[in-house]
Amino acid sequence: MNIQLIRHATLLVHMHSRKILVDPMLSPAGAMSTVANAANTLRNPLVNLTVNVAELLSADAVLLTHTHRDHFDDVAATLLPKDIPFFCQPADKAHVEKYGFTDVRPVETDVSWHDIHITRTGGQHGSGELATKMGPVSGYILAADNDPSLYIAGDTIWCKDVQDALTLHHPDVTVVFAGSAQFLSGGPITMDEQGITKLCRHSPATKVFVAHMEAWSHCLLTRNSLRETLHENGLTSQVVVPVDGEIVNFLK
Repeated sequence: MNIQLIRHATLLVHMHSRKILVDPMLSPAGAMSTVANAANTLRNPLVNLTVNVAELLSADAVLLTHTHRDHFDDVAATLLPKDIPFFCQPADKAHVEKYGFTDVRPVETDVSWHDIHITRTGGQHGSGELATKMGPVSGYILAADNDPSLYIAGDTIWCKDVQDALTLHHPDVTVVFAGSAQFLSGGPITMDEQGITKLCRHSPATKVFVAHMEAWSHCLLTRNSLRETLHENGLTSQVVVPVDGEIVNFLK
C-alpha cells in the first residue's frame, strides 16, 4: 500500500491494486474565499496542486469524509467521472448526488468493494457547541488481505471516537488531518500537535501519516512546528510529515 499526499486532505491511496481518491479538492490557489472569523484573510487554497489532475481523475473510487469545501469542491464535482463509485457518510448522499454522481454508496457501518473492507468511524470536528455547528464528520478503516490496514481519521480532534477506533481496529497506518484549524474562538477543530502526541502514545504500533497542513487559511500548525514537537517527544520514527505530492510506501 502507498499513500500520496496530493494537498491538504486530498490523498491518493493505492491499496489492493485499486486507486482511491480521498476528499478531492482540486481548485487552483486562491480560487476560493477566505475562511470567515479566522486569523487571516488569505484566499484558499493557499498553494497549487503539484500533481497532474488527470492522474487523480483516473482513480477507481472516491472516499469522502465530509462535504466541507476544503474536502470536496466544485472543481472536483465538475471534473470527476459521474459514474465513479463514491463512498461517503449517509448524511452526505444527497449533497453528492446533486452534482450528478450516479454511483453514490453511503457507508452506514461497513461495506466491501473489490476485496477492500471499508468501516466508517466517528469523529469530533471541534469541541462543544462548535463541533455541533461544524456538522457530522466520519473517518474510515480500510482493510484488505496482504496490505496494511489503514485508518483515515478525518476532520477530528483527539477524542473518544478516535481512541475507540484505534483500540478496536489496531490499524497499521493512521492518517490524521492536522493543521490545528481554528477560528478566532472555540479552539482547534482538527488535530493539533498535542492530539497527535496523544494518539501516538495511545497506539505506538500505528504508523502516523499527517495531512491537512499549510494549504488552507485557518490551519495554523505548520510542518516545521509539528516536526519540532515530534522530535521533543521522541516520535519522529512513528510519524511521517509528507510534503505535497510525496508518496509514502507502507509494508504489511
